[in-house]
Amino acid sequence: MQNSSASAVNVCSNTTDESTREWVVTRTTPKPPPAMASSPPSPPPKLPIPGRRNILITSALPYVNNVPHLGNIIGCVLSADVFARYCRLRGYNALYICGTDEYGTATETKAMEEKCSPKEICDKYHAIHNEVYKWFDIKFDKFGRTSSPQQTEICQAIFHKLMENNWLTENTMQQLYCDTCRRFLADRLVEGTCPIEGCTNKAARGDQCDNCSHMLNPTELIDPKCKVCKNTPHIRETDHLFLDLPLLEGKLVNYINDTSVAGMWSQNAIQATNAWLKEGLKSRCITRDLKWGVPVPIEKYKDKVFYVWFDAPIGYVSITASYTPEWEQWWKNPDNVELFQFMGKDNVPFHTIMFPSTLLGTGENWTMMKTISVTEYLNYEGGKFSKSKGIGVFGNDAKDTNIPPEVWRYYLLMNRPEASDTLFTWTDLQAKLNSELLNNLGNFINRVLSFIAKPVGAGYDSIIPDAPGAESHPSTSDIAEKVSKSVEQYLDAMEKVKLKQGLKSAMGISTDGNRYLQESEFWKLYKDNPANCAIVMKTSVGLVYLLACLLEPFMPSFSKEVLRQLNLSPEETLSFSEEKGESAKAKTPWDLVPAGHKIGRPVPLFEELKDEKVSKHRETYAGSQAERRSKAVADAEATKIANQLNSIALSGGSKKEQKKKSGNSKSKVAEAEISVAKLEIRVGLIRKAEKHPDADSLYVEEIDVGEEAPRTVVSGLVKYIPLEEMQNRKVCVLCNLKPVVMRGIKSHAMVLAASNEDHTRVELVEPPADAAVGERVTFAGHSGEPEASLSGKSKVWEKLAADLHSSGELVACYKDVPFMTSAGVCKVKTIANGEIR
Repeated sequence: MQNSSASAVNVCSNTTDESTREWVVTRTTPKPPPAMASSPPSPPPKLPIPGRRNILITSALPYVNNVPHLGNIIGCVLSADVFARYCRLRGYNALYICGTDEYGTATETKAMEEKCSPKEICDKYHAIHNEVYKWFDIKFDKFGRTSSPQQTEICQAIFHKLMENNWLTENTMQQLYCDTCRRFLADRLVEGTCPIEGCTNKAARGDQCDNCSHMLNPTELIDPKCKVCKNTPHIRETDHLFLDLPLLEGKLVNYINDTSVAGMWSQNAIQATNAWLKEGLKSRCITRDLKWGVPVPIEKYKDKVFYVWFDAPIGYVSITASYTPEWEQWWKNPDNVELFQFMGKDNVPFHTIMFPSTLLGTGENWTMMKTISVTEYLNYEGGKFSKSKGIGVFGNDAKDTNIPPEVWRYYLLMNRPEASDTLFTWTDLQAKLNSELLNNLGNFINRVLSFIAKPVGAGYDSIIPDAPGAESHPSTSDIAEKVSKSVEQYLDAMEKVKLKQGLKSAMGISTDGNRYLQESEFWKLYKDNPANCAIVMKTSVGLVYLLACLLEPFMPSFSKEVLRQLNLSPEETLSFSEEKGESAKAKTPWDLVPAGHKIGRPVPLFEELKDEKVSKHRETYAGSQAERRSKAVADAEATKIANQLNSIALSGGSKKEQKKKSGNSKSKVAEAEISVAKLEIRVGLIRKAEKHPDADSLYVEEIDVGEEAPRTVVSGLVKYIPLEEMQNRKVCVLCNLKPVVMRGIKSHAMVLAASNEDHTRVELVEPPADAAVGERVTFAGHSGEPEASLSGKSKVWEKLAADLHSSGELVACYKDVPFMTSAGVCKVKTIANGEIR
């Protein structure tokens, strides 16, 4: 970057206390750019500096078994990045630590799914996370991993301290054991119905229900199933180690009472913590029957590892240790280091109860969390973001949209769920980009710089004019006062980690600047009153510079580009440090960029997001990732058929051959027109089921399919499914088969079920628990109205049924396209690659 020969400017602040804050402007002479080096040496690790404000920042370690979605990104790494950048902007000595959480059941499960080792899964997804965060301009001081030697060493050392201090107890647990897999099942290897009253989630995990957010034990689940083989486990006894939270409660409560006030904990963090304390603390098991994790360093437990929620927060410490061997200067230095932690609301108890109790129990002088900033959920278009279900926009998706990272950052931060859940929608993203970024912020900056860049006679030939008497110009002094208040509000909000409010305060300067510019009618002043025009334009350039400074934590690439257009170096200008010590003008934006400075070439900063792009993005990222893949497969198959038909139509030959080919072509067209959309499959609820009075192998069911009255359906399922399991359950029902009389009772539909290869096992195709009764089951890439009745002559049902099956992942499919409802895919319990009839 080229430096101006004029001096550059630093904007600073000197704070005596929170209520009185002065603005400081420090003028520095730009240094010449350093000589280019082939490989510049890495800077030494940051360590706490005596006399400085030292801030240690962590964000919840993202789990390594999937690609992060936008909810994950705003919930932890992006929010922490904004605060870390703000701290650097203020001149604080800040260290931002994060990394992937790599141990535990979820990694083992993902490794099973992808048929590789846990380490290979961790290597793969650590690289993906790293790439996503780099694209989002997340600037960690260290992005590490928990599967490191430092993690094992520090985790085991903490464990030994807890043992020495008698905070651990040994107890015999009843735990689910799978005879098929020959193993005790860790929490996440068990799924079943949530036992909490009022919760209907049938896919609750053994450690937590994602529907009601209650912490669970696997043995509490109703109708538990092994996630690996889908069989029912049974209870066996096994010994485990527990952290005795009730004994530590006194120390913990004192810490919470003091720190939650001093550290200005977010209200949702306080509420979640108090809810745990109100329920009464219980001893928490810290060991698991797994292979992938930190080994328990005791002979009796040599085949067990530490529970991931015991060792994961210790990852903050071990990642710091992989950054510097002098990590204790950060983590055992509470008098000189402030710890700020960022996370989503589901992580709160582990950071306000479990982790502090662990550190307190060692008896060592740890740096304890001072401030916790917690977000609620960011929901997607009317549903929830979900890594496990693949629903929402994921980090790699954001990149593929070609919408710049600064736009994503702005939208997520302006929509940050600080006090309640917020909703991501494509139209809201479009509105914020087009109205707030393009028409407000971008328009203001471009109008100012473009006018200054115009040649003499129409502008200032890119040279900042002098502006004597600016302080006595009425509208200029008014804008200076407004801007000064906005900056004070910005600093106050950011110090309290109110990031959304800080962003709004900064953007308010752009709104005021646009109004100031418009009301001045600078294009008339240029000829009618050059002196006043110079004041307006020099002041406006100062506001542009100020916006680049204040918005750097939120949109760093935007800030860098604005400074490039101003021809100012970020290293020389971006500072609001309290340590400069110089007093300066509080309300003089006209002094922020010196007269005589030559700006760079202005270009537009944002592009409009048009309606057709929004529609395309909404369609592309609708449903789950599995549906998107299925739609892509279906589209490819449709293209293949179309190409084949086109090739047939264009081929030549004798009249006889052409006639033959024409006949084949018509046949293929007819075959291609048999769409699975002709099937009317609906979500049904069996209201009542009983044995057929005249047939031992048949059930007679009354099934609600969303019509005025339930349908009577006869099914040959008696020898496969017990009568009690047929009651009050949701099923997939083919509703447009021609009714048929079966042993004297007319059946008006067919319940779909999957069977294994030798037809010795049959299971019902089940829609998600939350699917609406009467909802039509759809197939991505296949649309159209169902046939009124599938008559026997057309053979439509027979032809389509040949391609109905359960996949290796137990998803009901037509070819490779899942049976879909608005609540998710339809599945079978255990029969993989079975036929569906």
